[in-house]
Amino acid sequence: MSVLVTDTGFSTAPDVQSVLLADLANHQGALDLANTDDPAALEGHLGNISLIRVAFPAFSDGRGFTIGRRLRMMGYTGTLRAHGNLIADQYAMARRVGFDDVEISDELALRQPADQWAFRADWRDHNYLSKLRA
Repeated sequence: MSVLVTDTGFSTAPDVQSVLLADLANHQGALDLANTDDPAALEGHLGNISLIRVAFPAFSDGRGFTIGRRLRMMGYTGTLRAHGNLIADQYAMARRVGFDDVEISDELALRQPADQWAFRADWRDHNYLSKLRA
């Protein structure tokens, strides 16, 4: 099992039947991307994908943030989910770059309970770039 983190708190992550990028050919539905996959390979397929889960194998590996931002800049409008070893401190960044939610393990949810993630759910209020541009 795993936990889904959104701006409103924790919920049980739904079981998702997804494929890897190498198996994308005629798939419609959910896709899992590794932190090493190139989002450009999805050009022309984005309209067929309802959910993209981007892997974060370690909280210190930020390549998933770049992948998420690139997917949004390419026009992806489906659900974008960060999946793996993120920590609560990274939730605001994930939301800012375009992720809709974060999926974490039950073990991580025990170490960093919902209140620690909810504390960062006001990610729009603490966006220093918008304050600099104002």
